[in-house]
Amino acid sequence: QQLSKGLLERVLEAEMTHHLGHESGGNVSNSEGNTRNGKGKKRVQGEFGKIELEIPRDRQGSFEPRIVPKHQRMISGMDEKILSLYARGMSTRDIEASLKDLYEVEVSPSLISQVTDTVKEEVKAWQSRVLDELYPVIYLDCIFVKLRKDGVVRSQAVFVAIGLNLEGTKEVLGLWIEHNEGATFWLGVLNDLKNRGLEDVFIFCVDGLKGFPEAIEAVFPHAQVQLCIVHLIRNSLNYVPWKDKKAVANDLKAIYNAANEQSAEQALSTFETTWNTQYPSVAQVWRRHWQRIIPLFNYPTEIRKAIYTTNVIESLNYSLKKVVKTRGAFPDEDALFKVLYLAIKNLEAKWTMPIRDWKKALNWFAVLFGDRLTKRLDTRNS
Repeated sequence: QQLSKGLLERVLEAEMTHHLGHESGGNVSNSEGNTRNGKGKKRVQGEFGKIELEIPRDRQGSFEPRIVPKHQRMISGMDEKILSLYARGMSTRDIEASLKDLYEVEVSPSLISQVTDTVKEEVKAWQSRVLDELYPVIYLDCIFVKLRKDGVVRSQAVFVAIGLNLEGTKEVLGLWIEHNEGATFWLGVLNDLKNRGLEDVFIFCVDGLKGFPEAIEAVFPHAQVQLCIVHLIRNSLNYVPWKDKKAVANDLKAIYNAANEQSAEQALSTFETTWNTQYPSVAQVWRRHWQRIIPLFNYPTEIRKAIYTTNVIESLNYSLKKVVKTRGAFPDEDALFKVLYLAIKNLEAKWTMPIRDWKKALNWFAVLFGDRLTKRLDTRNS
């Protein structure tokens, strides 16, 4: 309800700016010398209940709001539609057409741009907000988007970090565009998280990103790096033709489902005996990353479920990809972050429940990590 109120009031302020031709406190640019004249209050009924809006006024009384017309008290469907239009990555032309079809109001693309630009400050505040001191598990992955830079459209990696907090619920920690490759970039990401209050992480779950494990060890020396098993399986099956994919995948299960590291090593040797003649590259993938795989076997089932895969973040990335693909190339980073941020906020509203078996996992974290966890819990409870 408060988000809907905020969005509607930002729309109204943008409409007033469009009507007068200048921002609040700016130089008067209209020929009539018309300016703002405070605000009036209006209560409207929406899908989320009654909302009291502050409606801007002008001295000449010529301002006619379009998003909430005069005398209108019902905005049925408006709340959800505004959020939807913001968060779906629609172009200004698409939003213009949608508002016209849905509400029979004429809203220019320039006005829509003004409205959506008001989100920029929220994005900056969100990107720099203070984080919890401890996230037991952090997942990192990326999506690729088309971004226009220096007049050229390039495919750019945008990295997304999700943390599991002490309640076991998911939280997007930030977005970063990769401007340079390797350890320098990852050091920047991790130091950003640390500067925003993050002090400790038990496990980072990643998909084999180059330079990231080394950066983690430099910034969070007590954290463990776990390679995503699902990514590893996918990379392995790239070397296998369709007819044998199912059989190879089934034999790989014996490795990552092993009870301990020794059993996993034996299962990998058995796999090599069976498949090395046909597909030697598969076992090499696992051997090459073995030191980043075996941390999995230090944990009981409850924790393995949490760190086994980056699917937690891939489901988010799937939703973000659906949003950005409708836009083609973004004109700049601000436009990109604006759309991604609004999509994330819509998704986070649904993340109200902890992940499965979280309480069991938390008990094991307390056993395995001792004071690193208990002192945080004591501080939070006090």
